[in-house]
Amino acid sequence: TYRIGATITEPGSITMPSRLLADFVGTLPREPINMTLAERSRQVSLSCARNTASIGGMDPDDFPPIPTVQGADAIALDAARLRAAITQTVFAAATDDSRPVLTGVHFQFKDGRLRLAAADGFRLSVHTMEIDSQVDRAAIVPARALGELGRLLAEATDGQVSVTFNLAGTQVQFDVGHARLIANLIQGSFPNYDQLIPANYSTRTEVSVAEFMRETRIASIFARDGSGIVRIIGTPGEGSSPGRLVITARADEVGDNEGIMDALVEGAESKIAFNGRYLTDVLNVIDADRVAIETTSPSSPGVLRPVGNDRFVHVVMPMFVQW
Repeated sequence: TYRIGATITEPGSITMPSRLLADFVGTLPREPINMTLAERSRQVSLSCARNTASIGGMDPDDFPPIPTVQGADAIALDAARLRAAITQTVFAAATDDSRPVLTGVHFQFKDGRLRLAAADGFRLSVHTMEIDSQVDRAAIVPARALGELGRLLAEATDGQVSVTFNLAGTQVQFDVGHARLIANLIQGSFPNYDQLIPANYSTRTEVSVAEFMRETRIASIFARDGSGIVRIIGTPGEGSSPGRLVITARADEVGDNEGIMDALVEGAESKIAFNGRYLTDVLNVIDADRVAIETTSPSSPGVLRPVGNDRFVHVVMPMFVQW
């Protein structure tokens, strides 16, 4: 539900087709919009500047009742920080329904922290944020609902969002003041993702996020005809020379590409291959100038962490290739 200010000369209600209305209003100039519902009619007239339209509505009584969420005390969260947490996790949720729990984002409130986690079987994103609450509970919120919430959080007037779970543990409400979003929780057990995050690594490679993103995008162009495979080789420097990270992609009968970046490489030389799209997805949401890539072997998961920020960690499974 969303509330906006309006000058109302006569109260009324109507149900309107959302896509048509949104597409029409979204193209109008930033001028007042007049809406008129004719008496004993379901036809809505809209006018804005020199634009007019007539849209057929439906009986408002046929609209599903809006649920109310009443439960324990609401949990107050910083809207900007929650939005960042959603941005860094929701993209990793599964899009198919073969495992419903993976189509959501796991919320875990514990010990004054909130951890959000999403996984699709090939990658895992975890964001941890401090909160002013000692509540202890866990829930799985649909990723699609959180995508909508992320847009609403950008408009939070007082910078806060209130989170309430119903007593039955089946629904959650996010209240940002002018808007409320209620979502049905996904029932089931989320995987124990802590054991999916490697505790050790043999090579740590630190590079610029912007450079890494550029070279990955270039390699992905060539990888389109090669199953999306992007190969990464980290080589330590010798003496005073810097280390380097080489990104390559090739497709039989099409072509190949190689990009080289300066890097800080700790440990032995590493070779690993990833899906190029998975790399660009995570690099898009890293809010730091540099990123560290931790690897163990070509067949072990890789871990990406923003340098200087321990709130976010991303694990991505490797692709098996012939070197």
